[in-house]
Formats: sequence, structure tokens, C-alpha cells
Amino acid sequence: MSTNARYKGLFALLAALVLALAIAACGDDDESDSTADTSATAIEENPDNNAVSLTVGSKNFTEQIVLGEIYAQGLEAAGYDVSTDLNLGDEFVALKALESGDISGYPEYTSTALTSFFDTAPEDVPGDPQEALDQAQPDFEAKGLIAYPPTPFSSANAVGLLTKTAEELGISSISDLEEHQDLTLYGSPECRQRIDCLAGLEEYYGLTGLRENFTPIDIALRYEVLDKKDADLSILFTTDAQLFVSEDYTILEDDQGVLPAGNVTFVASQEAADEAGADFGETIEKVQSNLTLEVMQELNARVDIDKQEPTDVAAEFLQANGLI
Repeated sequence: MSTNARYKGLFALLAALVLALAIAACGDDDESDSTADTSATAIEENPDNNAVSLTVGSKNFTEQIVLGEIYAQGLEAAGYDVSTDLNLGDEFVALKALESGDISGYPEYTSTALTSFFDTAPEDVPGDPQEALDQAQPDFEAKGLIAYPPTPFSSANAVGLLTKTAEELGISSISDLEEHQDLTLYGSPECRQRIDCLAGLEEYYGLTGLRENFTPIDIALRYEVLDKKDADLSILFTTDAQLFVSEDYTILEDDQGVLPAGNVTFVASQEAADEAGADFGETIEKVQSNLTLEVMQELNARVDIDKQEPTDVAAEFLQANGLI
């Protein structure tokens, strides 16, 4: 099967599922029940929301921008006056924009919130997504923020390299790098300070030599530096499109659990949520309900590999799910 066909099949499956549900509902003996089943999938515009202005933000990489578009378009379908401020920067920039009122909300990873904002050690981040959110919620509330239920998919930072390099060196876990600290590592500038990145590799794995060989890069170049052999190692994401469509890359096992996985939670200001009313939270939960790991990888692939616009990819996802 071709790469293109492989990831486009997921959208086809979603579309077929929506159609099958609609057909099944039409053939149901209980017309009132079938009507409720089919209408429940779609986001309905509430005219009362037209006067509420919202700004949806995101951090500065593909997955975040796609998610920002999904939330924004879903909220717009619910009747809100929605603008976007996507590609803001790292988590600290996004949080500052939220706290200052420049945006109404943005998607954040529970693991990132706990480790970057709330001083939680990686090993203390709960594996259960709801438990992780429950742990972060009081700290969000102290900042005047509200965090909504987590997405089905979970994402984590990962140390990746070319499969060929991994085979040549005979390494499969991060611990194996102890004997290879002369390898070059590329990652985002904030990786130096993040406990789920270089700082954690040093503190928990003892890989202090990697700092000398660390080069900060634009996060969008994380695969290009491997392909061009500028870097031996690169900080990747487990939801990356390239991992879904290619076997050219290998993720090293995080055998010490230093790079915790995190589900996405949409974080909003309590003020914006109160003004937006009940449709706000309901819409957020509805648009993310089918965001599994494979679906998120496919959405990323459509942008990073197929070069589609995030706006179009988000719209196609919402349409395939019968939401708009």
C-alpha cells in the first residue's frame, strides 16, 4: 500500500462510519430515537452565541496549529464569533497570551503543564489522562483558568534517529546512549531547560555529554536534520506523521520514563468560558472525541507530507466526522 493511501484510509473509514450510522438511524423502527442519534453528531449553531467573541490560540508546530483550527472551526459552527492566533511560540508564550487575555484558550498537553508550569517531576506525572488532568486542575484554577477533559490521543517527546543509524550502533533505548554521548542532538531552543527534553536526559539518564553536542533548531526541521545527517539524534513527537508513514526513523525506548506522554486539554480563561456558556465546553469535547493517535498522525501527515493547509485539514476532519 502506498504512503498516501495508507493515511488517507483513516478519513475514508471515518466518513464511511458516519454514513453507516446515518443509514442505520434512518432504518430504525423508532423514528424519534434515530433522529436523536443522527442529530447528536452535528454541531448546531446557537444564535445566542453570536455576540460572544473568542480567540483560539496554539503553539508553534503542525499538530498544535491543526488542533487550534479544529477547535476554532467547531466553536464557529456553534455560533461563536471566532478568530485565531495560531503559531504563538512555546508553552510559556502560549500561557502568557492566555493569562493576559490575548487569547481565550489553546490546546496544551497535560504532561507539559505539569512539568513546565507546575514543577512536577516526570516520574510523578500520572499515566492515566484523567488523573493527570485532575492533578493539574487546581493549579490552573489558581491562575483563573479551566482545563477541559483530555483528548483520546496522547503525545510525548521522543529521542529519534535514522533506523539505519540505530542498527549500526546497536541501540534501542535512551540508556544505550550512555556509551554514545559524542552523538549530536538537535532540538527546539527550550529543550535545554525542559525536564522532558535535554534537561531530563541529563538529570535522569546522566547524559551530560549531550549538552556539548546540542544544537537548537526550528522545531519544523526535526526530521530534515536527520535526513541531511546534520544531526545523529533529534527530538521528535510520538504523533509525528513521519513515524506513521515511514520506517526510516526509530524512536529510542524511554526506559526511565523521563519523557511522559500527555493527552491534550483545551485550556481556557474562566472568564471566557463563563461568557461563552455551556455550548463552549460541549463543543470542545465533541470535536476532539475521535482524535485517536492514528487519526492525529494522519492529520499531521496531511499537512507535513501532503502539504495541505491546516485550515483545510481541520475542515475535512470535522466534515468526515459529521460535525459540520
